[in-house]
Amino acid sequence: MTERIYLSKPHMGGEEIKFINEAFEANWISPAGPNITNFENELGQYLDGINVAALSSGTAAIHLALIILGIQRNDEVICSTFTFSGTCNPIVYLGAVPVFVDSEPSTWNMDPVLLRTCIEDRIAKGRKPKAIIAVHLYGMPAKMDEIMQVAHEFNIPLIEDAAEALGSAYKGKKCGTFGDFGVLSFNGNKIITTSGGGALTSHNQDWIEKAKFLATQARDKAVHYQHSEIGYNYRLSNICAGIGRGQLQVIENRVELRRNKFDTYFKGLSPNSIQFLTEPDGHFSNRWLTAVLLPKRINVYELISFLESKNIETRPLWKPMHLQPIFHQYPFYSNSLSNNLFEGGVCLPSSSNLTIGEQDKVIQFMKEFMEN
Repeated sequence: MTERIYLSKPHMGGEEIKFINEAFEANWISPAGPNITNFENELGQYLDGINVAALSSGTAAIHLALIILGIQRNDEVICSTFTFSGTCNPIVYLGAVPVFVDSEPSTWNMDPVLLRTCIEDRIAKGRKPKAIIAVHLYGMPAKMDEIMQVAHEFNIPLIEDAAEALGSAYKGKKCGTFGDFGVLSFNGNKIITTSGGGALTSHNQDWIEKAKFLATQARDKAVHYQHSEIGYNYRLSNICAGIGRGQLQVIENRVELRRNKFDTYFKGLSPNSIQFLTEPDGHFSNRWLTAVLLPKRINVYELISFLESKNIETRPLWKPMHLQPIFHQYPFYSNSLSNNLFEGGVCLPSSSNLTIGEQDKVIQFMKEFMEN
């Protein structure tokens, strides 16, 4: 059996171990320490000076954002349906109601026209939504001008889920800096990793300080342990933050490498009637994963099974949240696009350390399957 080709694996830059060793030498083996502070500062600088709270996951960041925005039981929160469940699970943590909105074809992200329709309909039903969570899927920025215009018009806070989009930009502005809150993920499969972790961003420094407070069990300023609010164990560890500091040093290179993988797939496979998600004007994608639509004659799962027999990991596009058993009962505003994407799309191996030979194998076997 040939060595496995993974969908998206970690890619160390070499400097991570230096920051980890510093933490060990100083005995900062905890969710506190200089690596956390420095990682937050360095990440904030990369994101054009925004405030950052380093947390245990992107899901934790969304949870805290919703709490700080005052989301309560039975409130409605609008969310992209075409996403990972970590985007909408925190809505349900709070006993609130997710309201799902379908995608538009040029970015596969939340459709601003449907977003407006959704808000107007919920208001007509006496249920004005209390927040919007928009996602930048697979690194492709959403139509932020249109989405923010709708959010501002109806005075609804916007949470920008940029978990897959660190290094992406919209009209020259980095993803994760548009909304009232931005959310990042550093899971092991992301464009840079802290092994597991995430971050919450905001231009509102008080909100970020509140997030850090809640993420450390909401311990009041007292000599004894005193708690006036419910808190959470959501802070990133100093060790993981050290990994993140090393990864930040190579992020531009990682974005370039991922974009090169996309270009190679495009040149090799687009003549075979495979559709690629190209960048609309003003959109710059980190190409975290190369995601494609197959010709209708091709069965996605048969292709995935064939590539698995060659020890190549691929994945269907996200199964929309409105199709998930746990979320099927919630409101959904549809144009059927996300259903079609799920039925006809696949994610290809996109690791920044994917070799030329490995990518050639993926392209070769894709062509072989389609020809037969």
